[in-house]
Amino acid sequence: MNYTTFIQPKEAAENLNNPNFLFIDCSYSLADKNWGATEYEKAHIPGALYADLHDDLSGEIIAGKTSRHPLPQKEALVKLFSNWGIDKNVQVVAYDATAGFMAAARLWWLLRWAGHENVAVLNGGKGAWTAAGYPLTNAVRSLQQKDFVASFNDNLLASATEVLASIEAGNTCLIDSRTADRYAGQNETIDPVAGHIPTAVSKPFNAKIGAEGVAEPSVYKEHFKDEYAKGNVVFYCGSGVTAAYNVLLSVYAGYPIPKLYAGSWSEWITDAARPVVTGA
Repeated sequence: MNYTTFIQPKEAAENLNNPNFLFIDCSYSLADKNWGATEYEKAHIPGALYADLHDDLSGEIIAGKTSRHPLPQKEALVKLFSNWGIDKNVQVVAYDATAGFMAAARLWWLLRWAGHENVAVLNGGKGAWTAAGYPLTNAVRSLQQKDFVASFNDNLLASATEVLASIEAGNTCLIDSRTADRYAGQNETIDPVAGHIPTAVSKPFNAKIGAEGVAEPSVYKEHFKDEYAKGNVVFYCGSGVTAAYNVLLSVYAGYPIPKLYAGSWSEWITDAARPVVTGA
């Protein structure tokens, strides 16, 4: 069986010794970039590799031009996935320390962008895995390099130019995945400009997630119903990371995979000519 959105801890544990399953720990904290790697070194799912949001799942930051977490170059991603031992037969299971899935969803999206569909996020993260009594270890897995054959789908991406044009044309439903206060321009402590992109609606990435993980797909089908009824859905967030979680949820709900404005708010505001609004 292939898993393409979420996998439950029990299902993952049943495949712990499956040579075609690869677990990847994506735990990360924006407040402390070393935290995730330290947590991985302490204890992780047996056989799991570690993916660093900043070093592995993001590209080079160019001040005044890119987001805080720009997409990696395609060549770099192919090399990374090959080094990790991912080929067409490998089922990737990405997970975070908690049920937030922030960086795990980013890895899920990067692999889908690169054409690899057999990737799922562990529902509930390492917390749910541990609560279920499944094992952890501090042993480090040896790399087993394979040839990752990519087929990048750039139709999954929206550029700042496209977003601006869609605002003027009124033909796109733009969804802001940040928390509601940041969308409204309140309590902005991360980016130098507060507010959101005009016409965007607020759908915080963590609005429908509990400590145990995700609910049934029908919950998210309803959650995004009005937005998908408008068509041409594009998600964004602060730097293109948490928006990937909303993309994952929408696919889990049964909707077609939407576009991601990967540059997101932190790229949008690098050009003062791009419009900004505040308020709920």
